[in-house]
Amino acid sequence: MDSTVAVSSDENAEVARSIVPVVAPVPPPVVEKDPPITPAAGGADDGSKVVRSVVRRWKREDLLEKAGLVLRALAWVFSLVAVALLASNKQGGWMNFDRYQEYRYLLSVAAIAMVYSMVQLLRQAHRFMTGKDLAPLTYSWTFDFAGDQVMAYLLISASSAAIPITDRMRREVVNSFTDISVVAISMTLLSFVALGSCSLISGFKVARRSYF
Repeated sequence: MDSTVAVSSDENAEVARSIVPVVAPVPPPVVEKDPPITPAAGGADDGSKVVRSVVRRWKREDLLEKAGLVLRALAWVFSLVAVALLASNKQGGWMNFDRYQEYRYLLSVAAIAMVYSMVQLLRQAHRFMTGKDLAPLTYSWTFDFAGDQVMAYLLISASSAAIPITDRMRREVVNSFTDISVVAISMTLLSFVALGSCSLISGFKVARRSYF
């Protein structure tokens, strides 16, 4: 009887072990990773930025070149008109420009400015059309800057010398002689403005070439 109970207990234990559920192992959680940035995409962006920067620089330089060309043409026209008016302002007696040192100085400076503007205009037009400068490229912008500065100073100096004597004359009498003198001085001042603007452009080019 006891042996029968023992056998039954063993069988029950074996059945109990056989019905214990087997738990499957849980797989580890999947961590999603961001796709890596390929170096080709970054390189393409950098390349496009460089291209845009170069294009903007070319456009700016082209605009400055055109502006300088127009300003030099205006300076030449204004100087030419001033020379023509002063040289023809001879009406006899005290109404001759060559009787006054201030007008002779104004005529000389206007003539120099006319020649300088013509030379620079032809040189810049050649550079604009061919892309080659007649002067050495190393000293080209420095020569433009120095020349524009000197001519602008001479023009304002000559105009300042001629204004007081013209003002004294017009207080006494107003006639064609004083009117022509006023127009000639005005043309010289306009030439000064044009060449002064050219000096700003050439100075900017010198600074860009020196430091960038």
